[in-house]
Amino acid sequence: MPTHPSSGKPVSVAVIGAGMAGRTHAAGYRNVNTVYGAGLPPVRLAAIADANIGLGEDAARRYGYEKALPSWEAVVEDPSIDAVSIVVGNDLHRPIAEALVAAGKHVLCEKPLAGSLADARAMAEVERTADVVTAVGYTFRRSPAIAAIRDHVRGGELGDLSLFSGRYWCDYATDPNGPLSWRFKGGPGSGALGDVGAHVIDVAEYVAGPIVSVSGASLSTQIPERPLPLGAVVGHNAAPVSDEVGPVENEDTASFTARFESGLVGTFSLSRTAFGLPNGLAFDVVGLGGRAAFDQHRPAEYLFDDAQPEARTRGARHIIAGPQLPYFAGGYPMEAPGVGGGNAEMFTYQARAFLDQVAGVAEPLPACATFADALRTMEIIQAVVASSRDGGAVATVPPRA
Repeated sequence: MPTHPSSGKPVSVAVIGAGMAGRTHAAGYRNVNTVYGAGLPPVRLAAIADANIGLGEDAARRYGYEKALPSWEAVVEDPSIDAVSIVVGNDLHRPIAEALVAAGKHVLCEKPLAGSLADARAMAEVERTADVVTAVGYTFRRSPAIAAIRDHVRGGELGDLSLFSGRYWCDYATDPNGPLSWRFKGGPGSGALGDVGAHVIDVAEYVAGPIVSVSGASLSTQIPERPLPLGAVVGHNAAPVSDEVGPVENEDTASFTARFESGLVGTFSLSRTAFGLPNGLAFDVVGLGGRAAFDQHRPAEYLFDDAQPEARTRGARHIIAGPQLPYFAGGYPMEAPGVGGGNAEMFTYQARAFLDQVAGVAEPLPACATFADALRTMEIIQAVVASSRDGGAVATVPPRA
């Protein structure tokens, strides 16, 4: 059961996966007690687990963890560990999460929730009866700018919404000589759509409400074959490859239209082969009385426009992130507008929110997304795949149970 802060007992954390995202989780846990108010117990940085023990040892050293472990099973078997981040290949999420929950450990799982819809449904069912905290890493919910735009929408400042346009354009797969890692396997929906699309779909629902159907979907693969790696591949990094190639099993790009519960129409496009765009999550949300826009390449600001009384000075304004936005006050060492911000801070806020739930903190940050939330995202992704297979026909999204 969750540790209560009044017990004074440290919360012991571990990270499974020492790659790019795993290290960001590790750094987030290291910083959780430097942000926001008191009340969170001390955090013990217990272990980082990775089958590549050298990689795990390096991450443990860098982020101050007590030890590196050679397998996720070793984390499950360690009774001293309370809470765990799962940051490995999607197909491994379900068995690891099920084992951790059975061992009484709290779980923060990276998105997408699982490698298949069947596995995601099984995980959501485990969550339904679990007596531990289960959460999913939709990190962009912790962006001060995105959270502020959501507040504008919820407060009616944009009026009735008329359009949402979301995109996540990345360039990590533009090199045809990049290795055939696990990211390029798994079938339609598990490529750009599942990898980066999961984020922008969640942001869309976070800002504009539930999606009920999709249509006009198209999936394509620009690089159909890639060379086989000669060793481990870490994150999106280059790696030595052989002369032998293998097939890419999923999409490099995807686009679709969505209809929201409110009647709002949204357009989405996703790519991992968009040259020159390292992390291009962006969106526009437009209403009858205003509009707002965000671009992750400029994460410390957003654009806002509304009907100012004086027509001569109307127009879009850049809102610079500062203490007036969600998460900023108490979350930055220098609490002043214009000091920047980005993924590192968002992962820290996410880790703090997760541990607030674990420890039962009196005034917690907004709770993390759940396995059920992430299952819904995967159901939307599967509806997009179904639409693409049916020539762009309308595909409904099951209502949330």
